[in-house]
Amino acid sequence: MKKNGILNSEIAAVLARLGHTDTICVADCGLPIPEGVKRIDLALTKGHPSFLEALDAIEDDMVIEGILLADEIREKNPKLDEAVRARFPSLGAVYVSHEELKAATATCRAVIRTGEATPYANIILRAGVAF
Repeated sequence: MKKNGILNSEIAAVLARLGHTDTICVADCGLPIPEGVKRIDLALTKGHPSFLEALDAIEDDMVIEGILLADEIREKNPKLDEAVRARFPSLGAVYVSHEELKAATATCRAVIRTGEATPYANIILRAGVAF
């Protein structure tokens, strides 16, 4: 049994297989997930687990060199936008339209679906290297 870190076996496996510049998405419960992209469904009930709970656990285990957010989060969910940017102060968030973010999920190694039920609570994380 693992001592610490991500306990979810599917997430742990995805993170272990990531290479430099590979991407994963942490999503709210409403984001459509393209056919053929690995879906890791954590959603239990509306709001649980939250987007930030999942993001924090993943951020602890993953080297992240870039983040992609929907531009709409700035107006429709500014508190979450601020909370996300506070977690990545050395990375400049890249903002694209929500439609572009949804299209970008097609190349993600996995989409991790949370129970989050607030607007535009989706992020694409680009893997960095640990050296």
